[in-house]
Amino acid sequence: MRNLQEWLYGFALALILTTQPLHAQKPIKDSKELTELRAKAESGDAFAQYNLGICYANGEGVPKDVVEAVKWYRKAAEQNHAGAQSNLGLCYFFGEGVPKDDVEAVKWYRKAAEQNHAFAQWYLGVCYAKGEGVPKDYVQGYMWFLLAGAQGNENAKKNIEIIENRMTREQIAEGQKLAREFKPRKP
Repeated sequence: MRNLQEWLYGFALALILTTQPLHAQKPIKDSKELTELRAKAESGDAFAQYNLGICYANGEGVPKDVVEAVKWYRKAAEQNHAGAQSNLGLCYFFGEGVPKDDVEAVKWYRKAAEQNHAFAQWYLGVCYAKGEGVPKDYVQGYMWFLLAGAQGNENAKKNIEIIENRMTREQIAEGQKLAREFKPRKP
């Protein structure tokens, strides 16, 4: 019975995880806009690098190329752009444009989550809840779900309910304490 419960729990988290778009931004309207974006990205603008990465990930104005997307995400992520860090984590988690590497995914999720990036907090919570890239730790997973849920992430709110059913009262109290004590890091 315990194996079935574990499988259902993992399935519920995976189902919620895989229903999310990997990359999102407003569509590029024309080639002039793309040319301007590329010029800014090449000059070192982290926001432009992040958005150019999204263009390549989605095939917006350029041929879809996840390896090129990763290149631009990494440039922005190394400048502490939380969205780029989160997307780079996704690339590692799903093996898009890089070899699948859950430990590397967690590294990038954490950098974004510590900057209060709700999506990364949710994904980091999933990693802790399932033991992917980190040892399984319901308290840590719960803390990250609480933080993401407090910012309106609906999937994190659903995961809070799921994970609470797996935790003791003491673990829940500890996760809530950690969430209250969380201080976002400045980029």
